[in-house]
Amino acid sequence: MDESLIDAEQYPRADIDVYLVRNTRHKVKCLQNDYKDIMKDIEIRLHELHAAERERKAHSDSRNVAEQKPNKSLLPFATIDLVSPESPAKHAGLEVGDKLLEFGSVDSENFRALQDIAAIVQHSVGTHVSLVVLRHSREMRLTLEPKKWAGKGLLGCSIVPIQR
Repeated sequence: MDESLIDAEQYPRADIDVYLVRNTRHKVKCLQNDYKDIMKDIEIRLHELHAAERERKAHSDSRNVAEQKPNKSLLPFATIDLVSPESPAKHAGLEVGDKLLEFGSVDSENFRALQDIAAIVQHSVGTHVSLVVLRHSREMRLTLEPKKWAGKGLLGCSIVPIQR
């Protein structure tokens, strides 16, 4: 594509069709520019789409859990035993005594051990995990972001399974 079209004596090369090569180069450059424009448009639209999805999710997270899942009765499977100050758990709004009804995809139906929660936390570092907790007989939806902080662990809370 970038090879010279003239020979050492500054004459057009005889072994190629100079007009065809120049025309083809022009078409390729036009297509590259079109591609750049399309990719910029896609990037802008993806940002708009993700912003709208974040807004929709934030709006739906603020709604009452009972409105979202009226047919599913959730049972607590773990209790928050400790919440460290300035921890991700504290910033998410978790309090000592909260009973976990859902932690990401884990609920009372599929909870086996704390390793289930640990796996979700490890795979969700830097992203948001939806929680449903029972506090004073009220279901609440919270969003927690597991991340490194000044204290131990990624959450800054102690979770104790409820024995059945």
